[in-house]
Amino acid sequence: QLQLVESGGGLVQAGGSLRLSCVASGRTFVSYAMGWFRQAPGKDREFVSSISWSGGSTQYADSVKGRFTISRHSGANTVYLQMNSLLPEDTAVYFCAVSYSGTWRSPTYWGQGIQVTVSS
Repeated sequence: QLQLVESGGGLVQAGGSLRLSCVASGRTFVSYAMGWFRQAPGKDREFVSSISWSGGSTQYADSVKGRFTISRHSGANTVYLQMNSLLPEDTAVYFCAVSYSGTWRSPTYWGQGIQVTVSS
């Protein structure tokens, strides 16, 4: 079992920045990819970004490319999402996720989620 705890959300004006963190605890001796999803009111949960166990491979949704940066130290249990140039449409609950397979159709574990609100 892994437990994921997100932090760093909040309210920010459009154009501003936030950094989300997610710490995994529990069965940390197994390698896993980490990622972020988000869900806006009335919409489906969507993939935002992911990073491999080593930190050497990253993926981003087109909507956040060039604005968001995901990072983690190799083999570390903490992942960060630096969000710059935030837009009102980035408003959502952001979820940290872990995948043992490295694919994201069905992540292995989810965090509780953290609210990010971008005002216009």
